[in-house]
Parts: sequence; structure tokens; C-alpha cells
Amino acid sequence: MPERVCFLLKVKKDRLEEYKRRHESVWAEMRQALAETGWHNYSLFLRDDGLLVGYLETPDFREALKQMAEREVNARWQASMAPFFEELEGRRPDEGMMRLEEIFHLE
Repeated sequence: MPERVCFLLKVKKDRLEEYKRRHESVWAEMRQALAETGWHNYSLFLRDDGLLVGYLETPDFREALKQMAEREVNARWQASMAPFFEELEGRRPDEGMMRLEEIFHLE
């Protein structure tokens, strides 16, 4: 059974439209790296105040993060996305995710 992961980040309000545009054409090599490292059924949802909710399924989230951190394409993507987020305090966006605890799942 896959691990279900939900996380939050905060996009700067003045960058919302550009952030959405960037995700209309995620680099093919980034998409491939995500798939190869176990990021399945990955979705992002954005509220108009900048609240970003991410969801994915993976065999092992820690391992998926570790493997992505080792990819050069991830370093480039994270660097290009960092200016869009609030409250990262020097961390990459993939390090600043606030993971939510799953308390219910209807199977």
C-alpha cells in the first residue's frame, strides 16, 4: 500500500499567476525524475491567498525526497521555484514542505 502524503507551502500572493504558468509546462526531465523516484499521483492545489496543498502517493516518502535531492534537475527546479515561496528561511521548497498528518482515509 502506498504512503499518502499531503503537504503545505505558501506562495507569495504577487507571484500566484506566474507560479501557475510555470506549472503548465513542468520540464520533461523533472517530470521523469519525479516518476523515477516514486512520486505518483502527484497533484498541487492553490488557493487564491497563496496556500499551496500538495498530494502524492509513494512507497517511501523519505526515500523519494532523498532520491530527488540527488538529482541535478531537482536542484535547478528548486532554485527556480524558491523565489515564489514565503517562509523558506534559506531552505529549498522541497525542504520547506509542512507535511500534514493523515487522520482518515476512506478505502
